[in-house]
Amino acid sequence: MNKLYKFPLKMHVGAPDVPTVEKGQEVKRGECIAKPNGLGAKIHTSVTGTVEEVNDKEIIVKADDNQSSDFVKIKECDSIEETVAEAGIIGAGGAGFPTHIKLKADIPDGYVIANCVECEPALHHNITFMKRNPEVLLKGIRYAMKATKAPKGYIAIKSKHGETIEVLKNALKGSNDIEIKELKDLYPMGEERAIINAIFDRWLEPTQLPLEAKCVVLNAETLCNITRAVEEGKPVIDKDITVVGKLKSGNKPNVFIQVPVGTMVKDLIEECGGIDGEYGELVIGGPYTGSAGDFETSTVTKTSGGAIVTINLPQYKGKLGLLVCACGANENRLKDIAGKMNSEVVSVVDCKNIEYAKGKGNGPGKCKTPGE
Repeated sequence: MNKLYKFPLKMHVGAPDVPTVEKGQEVKRGECIAKPNGLGAKIHTSVTGTVEEVNDKEIIVKADDNQSSDFVKIKECDSIEETVAEAGIIGAGGAGFPTHIKLKADIPDGYVIANCVECEPALHHNITFMKRNPEVLLKGIRYAMKATKAPKGYIAIKSKHGETIEVLKNALKGSNDIEIKELKDLYPMGEERAIINAIFDRWLEPTQLPLEAKCVVLNAETLCNITRAVEEGKPVIDKDITVVGKLKSGNKPNVFIQVPVGTMVKDLIEECGGIDGEYGELVIGGPYTGSAGDFETSTVTKTSGGAIVTINLPQYKGKLGLLVCACGANENRLKDIAGKMNSEVVSVVDCKNIEYAKGKGNGPGKCKTPGE
């Protein structure tokens, strides 16, 4: 039976993409199937097959029985940032901001920071890939440095990942353009301003961007995607992901490297032996900032960091007060969990460290000092 691969038109910051294919059209792995409508990034099919459906939310491709790892290469470009745009590279850590925009920064006295913190508990795919293929990351950092004219690069990684740090140190022997910065094992140490503070002992205001500290911060997998785009002409058609939780294979994290985007999450769960009995939720992302998914419909996107099968949620048919934290679940997510627990939310209070750029109700808040 031919598998279906689903490509949401909104995998990134900005408006949903505009489809460039029609129902019944044959497509090849790596071919562009949707283009941005303003701020956004191109979407490419990860499989060769036939377009099954096109609607305002997604493109569904029925995969051919025989698939290959080969792909249609992106066109050759004059600059790294143009190559990154053609490849549809976005922040793979979950934010989904178009990477080519970040690479337009001109920081001849600045820094490119590789965010290798992977601070969400239970996720292990970034650390796993770096340990196996450090050069892919290092090349990505240097391509980003070249694009932004930054003379210095940093690798921000938790000190607990000693084996991976040693692998990176060995790969960097004889180089002084990239420095490893070991960070504490805290959440949310991977927040951009927390990383900048850990490296430079300077707190940016919640409203300030890393560029105000002459920094461009990029996720580890994002940097690896830059390397693939520049050296192989490969668009973002595959994603690293961790599957963990209430599985028949046990609690050990299952790391999948380069899974085709559009793959049904339930297929990965079945590869792990399936769900072990009853469960509470399927969380897509990390346990703190992830959102509730659906076992039958959730797919791997360019930003899917994890798929976590939880235990049954406890039932509490009483009154609850919610403490909203900018570093963890937002108000809507907390209310969703409370509802599934059959609880009555009677009060919602913000953490004292939350600051809103334009006042509450006009976008998410940010923590004044994340990680402290």
